[in-house]
Amino acid sequence: MPDDLHRRYQAAHLAYQAHADACQGCTRDTPNCQDGQRLRESFTRLQDAYLTRQRSKR
Repeated sequence: MPDDLHRRYQAAHLAYQAHADACQGCTRDTPNCQDGQRLRESFTRLQDAYLTRQRSKR
């Protein structure tokens, strides 16, 4: 069962993807508006935290 951090980072990824699909200025790889930048940064921070924790378990 995925832990809370994993679920949060996956939810942040889905939120950014949904935004990018609906936003005229953003793409899945490049946020070009304030909301897109905020969502992408949230996803990036959560993913980094999750991956760092995974590496420390090895």
